[in-house]
Amino acid sequence: MSEFKVIIPTSKGRQRLIEMIHFAKRLVEIGKIVGFAISARGWCYQLESFGLVTKAQFDKVENLINECRERGFLAIDFTAEEEARKFSGVEKPETLSPVQYMKQFLEATLKCEDWYTPDWWDGEEYYIQMVVEKIDLKTLFEPVCTEYHIPIATSKGWSSMLQRAEYARRFKEAEQKGLKCVLLYCGDHDPDGLRISEFLRSNLRDLAQIRWSDGMEGYNPGKLIIERFGLNYDFIEANNLSWIDNLITGSKKNLADPSHPNYWLPYVQDYLGRYGERKCEANALVVRPRQAAELCRQAIEKYVGAGALERFRKKRQAIVDELTKFREETGLDEAVQKALDIINKSEEEKTKK
Repeated sequence: MSEFKVIIPTSKGRQRLIEMIHFAKRLVEIGKIVGFAISARGWCYQLESFGLVTKAQFDKVENLINECRERGFLAIDFTAEEEARKFSGVEKPETLSPVQYMKQFLEATLKCEDWYTPDWWDGEEYYIQMVVEKIDLKTLFEPVCTEYHIPIATSKGWSSMLQRAEYARRFKEAEQKGLKCVLLYCGDHDPDGLRISEFLRSNLRDLAQIRWSDGMEGYNPGKLIIERFGLNYDFIEANNLSWIDNLITGSKKNLADPSHPNYWLPYVQDYLGRYGERKCEANALVVRPRQAAELCRQAIEKYVGAGALERFRKKRQAIVDELTKFREETGLDEAVQKALDIINKSEEEKTKK
């Protein structure tokens, strides 16, 4: 990393473009070391961890990365992005012939148990979903959540109405099955981030009177367990995560400024008294992927226990055993294999011609 001399281009004109290209190439090299996609803001923390930028340069570096993407010096998908604003209805033509396509489906029937989704929560005590503040947290936590079959989404603070309605509906359906519902949250360590739990419940309660087009009514979150499991002070200190020495919010106003309308509110004063005029953004976790994964796993296993993965494995094995037995008893495997042999023979004859 020591050869990464030019971090922020300072020249103008053609020389600036040369410096930007150099900057972009270095990021690609570092990206291979990091091993996963992170947001432009997450890159600031990653570069800081290598001693290549300071916190004072974060905004400039974030803007520079996005400019490099706009100019084509970095791939547009170099950074992790939110799912919002994606096109729907995009269709891609098949590259296989119709017969090859049919063959693919026939082959899939011989191992369809790999894609069958059982009710993972049947017989469990809790049903869990997770909401995180930043896309980088979703990137870090998603592999762990996948292991435990837990839905995870990025909320960007207060989340959209439809997003809240969707995960509230899943909670309602789970409660109707007798499960205790848990919403896990991880986000920034700042005055608003620390009080997110009360707002999450309030925002869900605001939708209690909604009605879905299929007749399903809204969800009362009165029994919902909401736990903010990070970022917390002890974790930040133990893992040497970066503090930002201000309390500037997304609106660019400083909560630590007495002129801010919320400055004298108890939650702000309590935060200033405890932690001072500083915050730790959730993106800081990108430099500690192993610790981030463990933080996520501990939060989940607090409710499902350490034996959850083995219980889920047994549910998967039960599906495998059932379908294996059915294919053996009915001779279905032989029938499918005969169909595949017919296709293979037809393909071979076409090749000979």
